[in-house]
Amino acid sequence: MNRTKLIIIYGFALGLGTACKKQEKEIPAQVKKEGISCSSSVSRVRAVVDNSTLDTNTELAKDYEGMIKISGGVFDMGGDLPSGFEGMPKTALPQGDELPKHRVKISDFWMDEHEVTNAQFKKFVDATGYITIAEQPIDWEELKKQVPPGTPKPAAEDLLPGSLVFRYADKNATKENIENWWSFVKGANWRHPKGPKSSIKGLDNYPVVHISWFDAVAYAKWAGKRLPTEAEYEYAMRGGSANKMYPWGNKKINAGVFYANFLQGDFPYRNTKEDGFEYLAPIKSFPPNDYGLYDIAGNVWEWTNDWYSAKYYYELQQTGKITINPQGPTEGFEVYNNFVKNKAIKGGSFLCHDNWCSGYRNARRMRNTPDTAMEHLGFRCVRDAIN
Repeated sequence: MNRTKLIIIYGFALGLGTACKKQEKEIPAQVKKEGISCSSSVSRVRAVVDNSTLDTNTELAKDYEGMIKISGGVFDMGGDLPSGFEGMPKTALPQGDELPKHRVKISDFWMDEHEVTNAQFKKFVDATGYITIAEQPIDWEELKKQVPPGTPKPAAEDLLPGSLVFRYADKNATKENIENWWSFVKGANWRHPKGPKSSIKGLDNYPVVHISWFDAVAYAKWAGKRLPTEAEYEYAMRGGSANKMYPWGNKKINAGVFYANFLQGDFPYRNTKEDGFEYLAPIKSFPPNDYGLYDIAGNVWEWTNDWYSAKYYYELQQTGKITINPQGPTEGFEVYNNFVKNKAIKGGSFLCHDNWCSGYRNARRMRNTPDTAMEHLGFRCVRDAIN
């Protein structure tokens, strides 16, 4: 089995490719009624976290340093199209799964002011001995739950530990084939973000990457925190402003002022580095939003706690009520490949571009399987506010 087929089957690229390349179409009524249970995935999460030997660090659980308290409120969640944006590429505008806009009420919560860093994650690993998903061999018994029945087992060498690493595509290669710009690199993980010969030495204040959803949940449990819901993340991105395209308002990203780390130039062929960075940037390299949150857009995609469903916003809007603290759907739903059960990710990364995914938009939704690890995928944590 070739590497590309393995990557696609494994689900690393399934979420990325279908989410970035295709706009979600209007979901027919008969499709809205369908749903495949993902309770087995939930059970796996419990096995990894709740039944593990990880204990919450009681001192960290009392520590709010580096966190911002965000006052709750009611907001319109979903895609925005301000005046003057109509002529932009379709990929830079609201997608089908961002609609319809719907009213949501969020309670007060605390949020990390920046992504979890290499230094912070190393403290967790040193204290607990935790081994991330990308550092472990791929488990075929779990993998085959995510692929069509009858899919042949990959060769043993294709199940070795590793993760997805970005590389620039050749100038004549199509970006629609993600093999041209993503490679499954054996030995790539949070300690070795570009592969076994790379390291994070000197990168303590960079966001940790190659982190799966399982890994992020484990860290959060240890720190006495949790992952944000998708609604909390979008509410935080908006910084208290209503119906704006970006965390910084409605100023287009090509205006010459950079509010986030994303790709300038021709995606995925070259990065002109006009914002000063080719790949990841250290935390706090760009201005915070109005809530004081750094890199809430750009730099790395960030895990949320929610299952992803393409029809979830429609279902909430149909209730005709304000949804209070939505926790996401009880099961995942994909229009194009419902064998895969994904978790929602938000915020965009250093690779985002208007001609591909515009992940820095407040409403932009993306997803990946919870065992996915990638070079531009990290997280931050939240806590409930106790009044």
